Amino acid sequence: MNTARRYLASEIYRSTAVVLVALVGLFTFFALIDDLDNIGPKFTLLSLFYLQALALPTRLYDLLPIGLLIGAVLALAGLAQRNELVILRVSGVSGLKLLRMLWVITIPMVVGAFILSEVVTPAAEIKSSEANLMLLGRSEGGRLNSGYWFKEPSPGGGTRVINITKLHAVGGVAGITLYDFLKDQDLASFTQAKEGHFSHGRLILDDVVQTRINTSSKAALANAQVPIQPLTHVRSLAEISIPTTLTPQRLIARILTPERMSIRDLLDYIGYLHANKLQTERQVVALWRKIAYPFTLLVMMTIAAPIGFMQTRLGGVGSKVFVGILLGVGFFMLNQLALNLGMLSKWPPWVTALVPNIAVLGLALGVLLLMENQHRVRNFSQTRWPWSKPAV
Repeated sequence: MNTARRYLASEIYRSTAVVLVALVGLFTFFALIDDLDNIGPKFTLLSLFYLQALALPTRLYDLLPIGLLIGAVLALAGLAQRNELVILRVSGVSGLKLLRMLWVITIPMVVGAFILSEVVTPAAEIKSSEANLMLLGRSEGGRLNSGYWFKEPSPGGGTRVINITKLHAVGGVAGITLYDFLKDQDLASFTQAKEGHFSHGRLILDDVVQTRINTSSKAALANAQVPIQPLTHVRSLAEISIPTTLTPQRLIARILTPERMSIRDLLDYIGYLHANKLQTERQVVALWRKIAYPFTLLVMMTIAAPIGFMQTRLGGVGSKVFVGILLGVGFFMLNQLALNLGMLSKWPPWVTALVPNIAVLGLALGVLLLMENQHRVRNFSQTRWPWSKPAV
């Protein structure tokens, strides 16, 4: 069995590697063509190649499930065409035992996918975002027309709202506006700064204009009285330091899609959002989907099993690969549909992340069991319904 498993593993790994190289290369070529318009004096062709190289781990992360499905179907169909699967079946290996062998073969790919998901892809996405900010001056994720918005508690027990117009590489920010509110939600101060950066839990602002609002201004305006003291006090400062819960990592998390973050960063960002009473549904769903991502590879291998085990006379290698591509695209669309419906209908996050995988896994196992026991099913149907016997 070990020899058969190693042989199956080598065939599947080789086919999957070829398919992934082709898919990643194709998508990279299209992305290069699409970004040629950005080339200019600052953004050179070398910069374009650099950005596309940083995008390779993300593309591999996105294409790995469907690449595994097509590669496994291609390998199993080739083995079936050469009657090597028939030899395994004749030697006493059932379809379920073959499926268990395929699951064991998938384990190294699951481990690799976890490392790709938790280490390589987040680091590449952060580098890509910083490179986009440095080379193109933009990073569009999570940005409104007015910039990026954050909320956190202020030291006095009130609330602070932070607006950042532009993010720089390595945690730098520009166009910062701070709104400090008291406990009763009255505006206490209004601060603007041209530049800023984060250092040891503090936001250092440069070239600052700070406007403090007198606590008696609300009563004076409400009673239409002439104030005894000025309503506001404006001062200009070269630099001020403000304690904050924001960090450069959380700034990057704001511009990354949640699926591109590591589980640790997602948990940290979800905790930050919870602490500031902000919505976390999208991030929690992304957390569950990242947990379910390695399981998706097992589902893809299970889908490939009944397609590859089909007799060659029922379809050649090309037709099986075509069916595998259709099923892979269909599964991707089902996942996206579940994500959108779950967000709109407020489904529990685990339902959105796991139910499509469990449903497809159950369907694939059912088809495999039906193929494995087709003779029993045929005999049972002929015994139960005699008129269904084929005419001689």
